Formats: sequence, C-alpha cells, structure tokens
Amino acid sequence: MQKITAAITAVGGYVPDYILTNQELETIVDTTDEWITSRTGIKERHILKGEGLGSSDMAVEAIRELLKKRPDVKPEDIDLVICATTTPDFQFPATSNVISDKAGLVNAFGYDINAACSGFLFALTTGAQFIANGTYKKVIVVGVDKMSSILNYQDRTTCIIFGDGGGAVLLEPDTEGYGILDSVLKSDGAGRAHLHQKAGGSVKPASLETVMNKEHYVYQEGQTVFKFAVKNMADVAAQIMERNKLVADDIQWLVPHQANLRIIAATYERMGLPIEKVMVNIQKYGNTTNGTLPLCLWDYEKQLKKGDNIVLAAFGGGFTWGATYIKWAYDGAKYSLK
Repeated sequence: MQKITAAITAVGGYVPDYILTNQELETIVDTTDEWITSRTGIKERHILKGEGLGSSDMAVEAIRELLKKRPDVKPEDIDLVICATTTPDFQFPATSNVISDKAGLVNAFGYDINAACSGFLFALTTGAQFIANGTYKKVIVVGVDKMSSILNYQDRTTCIIFGDGGGAVLLEPDTEGYGILDSVLKSDGAGRAHLHQKAGGSVKPASLETVMNKEHYVYQEGQTVFKFAVKNMADVAAQIMERNKLVADDIQWLVPHQANLRIIAATYERMGLPIEKVMVNIQKYGNTTNGTLPLCLWDYEKQLKKGDNIVLAAFGGGFTWGATYIKWAYDGAKYSLK
C-alpha cells in the first residue's frame, strides 16, 4: 500500500485595505519610523476596520480565493476546517464554525487551535494527520488574527509590531512523496509569564477593573521573548534539517514566522541559508501572528515549484515553537492570482 501524505494543493490569503504606516503611528504614540524599522523591519501593517468584523471575515476571503484557484473543488467538498487563531470571533462558538457557515462549507466540521504565533504550524500538522490516515480527502487549515482588537495603541512596545490578516491552505492526499513530511513541535508553559493577555480568561474574567487597568491587551516582555525566540526558532529549524538529512543546498525556501527581522536572520544563518532563500514580508504586514506563515506562502506562491524543499518555522507565546518540512506539490505560477 502506498504511503499517503498531506500535500498543500492551493493557497489563499487576505489582508484588509486599511494600511497603518509607521508615519501614522508617529502621530499616535511616542515612536519614529527609524526606531520601528531598525528594531523590527516593519514599515506598515494592515488593520481591519468596520463594525462587526472579526477574524472569520478575513479567513472567509482567503478561502474564497483558494477555492477560486481550484474550480474543481466545491465548498461542499471540504471535510474539515481547522482555524489557528489567537483572536477568535467569540469565546464560543469556534471561529472555524463561523468560517464554515460564512463560506458555505456545509459538510465540514471544524475546531480552533490556539498556540499563539505557532498555531498555524500546529494546525497544519494536525490537519495533515486526518489526510495521512485516510480519514478525509480535503482539509482547509486557516491561520488568521485580528491583532488590532487586543492592542493598546498607547503602548509603543507592542502596537508597532502587529497587524491583521490571514491565509488558508488546502490539504489533499498525495502518494508521490510530496507534502508535509516531518514536524518538530515544542512548548514550554513557563514562558507564559513573558507574553500573554492578563485578563479575559477563566482565571481573571472581564470586569470593570480589568478593563480600566487595560488588562485585555497583549502584554510582552520584549527582550526576554526575543532571546527565547532567537534560540528556539533557530534550534528547531536546524533540528528538522538534521532529522531529514538536509543541507542548505537541499532547501529552496525557509518560511519563518514574521515577528522580527533579527529573529528571522538568526534562523536562516543557523541553517546556513542565504537571504535569497528566505520568505520575508514583515515590512508590509508586520506580525499577523497565526497569519504570517500562510501569508508568506500566498505572497511567494508564484515562485514555488513542484518538488521544492521548504522549511516552515515559528515561535509564539506560551511559549510554543516548531518547524515543519514540506516537499511542495505544485508549480505555484499555475494557480497564483496575484
């Protein structure tokens, strides 16, 4: 019996129309374009504006584009939707359920995964298991966040970093050796002290006091998180190469989480890769948390070729981190609408 792997067979992405530039941030908070650019590499980020719009609305746009690229796949053909998000539409129901309803995925069941910035990798690995074991034929994995909904725009250490957006990939069975071949996923709950949202959960439910104290926003100890991210994201990317006997020349692309240019550089340098093999779009989107990896694939889809060896790597609050090795399954230029 041939081994089944889960291959990515289509990619869709979406970012909102409104662009928040560094120059505009200079008028909101005590910062400068030079300060932001030199420390993060970010020049602008997209922000979702409009009453009643949430993460699901961006995900639906990404899925619609994905399905437009694959007219042979109908909404009713989708078996499962896994949504990786840190900013769900509601505490419940799951955002994946809302997405399925809005996108007309009438036969899909779904659930959410929250692993902060590593969530898309965790969801991708999880979705791949349903394909590999023969349970389902068509799985959509979404990574999306409306980070602007949990940012304090008076806190220059966090509001400059994040943006809104997301993407989606379609997973289908493959028996020719393409697809998701290996993952190394890690977590360390002790890291929660350094990057979290103080209130809004069951430990500290919302109250007048928590709102007045601004405890429903992202809290981050930047230097500590940076040190952990630099080491762990680079380590796990190197580990996935070693486990699969890959050297730098074997790899066509690194897809790193877009948190900070210095973290990205530490990762590709550890892997021995030149910058030309690294997907980077942090300058125009910022850190979209669960959205960064699928948005990279979306942006670079035209350049992806069948058989390319790709390593995805991420680090997130919690702490969570991981790397995934993929052998790309199609020529991206065939389907790209960009």
